[in-house]
Amino acid sequence: SAFALSCVMGFIYSVLTVSLRANQNVTGLAITIFGVGVGKFFGTFILDGATATAVEKAYRSFSTTIPGLSGIPYVGKILFSYGFMVYAGIALAVVLYMFLNKTRTGLNLRAVGENPATADAAGINVTRYKYLAAIIGAGIAGIGGMFYVLDFGKGMWVTQNNIEALGWLAVALVIFSKWNPVKAIWGSILFGLLSWAYAY
Repeated sequence: SAFALSCVMGFIYSVLTVSLRANQNVTGLAITIFGVGVGKFFGTFILDGATATAVEKAYRSFSTTIPGLSGIPYVGKILFSYGFMVYAGIALAVVLYMFLNKTRTGLNLRAVGENPATADAAGINVTRYKYLAAIIGAGIAGIGGMFYVLDFGKGMWVTQNNIEALGWLAVALVIFSKWNPVKAIWGSILFGLLSWAYAY
């Protein structure tokens, strides 16, 4: 549901920015503020206990470590003590790197992002690529938000040190990695180490 609802928001963003040519930054900020408000509203509802049991079960399933490997001394705790979403995220970044650099569709998408006019002149359907990229990208971002709540947040929606703080950090990571999925992996590790150092 997190992926599907985020895709809907990505579609709305695409309609406003691609079809209606609204300013991308203003539209993105407006949708972000709207999402924060909706998230806090329903997050508070969850904290009131209506679905506390279900959330706790989801946390346990998302935070389950790899059997056997997490018990390896030293190495296991460092590399294999995380839930499956961490490894799925790394795998996704590698797959996206291959997709963007080794496939025709990925190269077309890069061309659309770098120079839409040239891509259009080459016969690429720029509008379709923009819609698909925004919708699927929003869906992946939604999965990141789900990970925050169900794994990092231990199944609880925390209204202090809010989820949007890490959301803005993700935006900074995208800029830091220069839109390169593999660089984003190393940037995530760096940001994570800095966050850990700050906490301790």
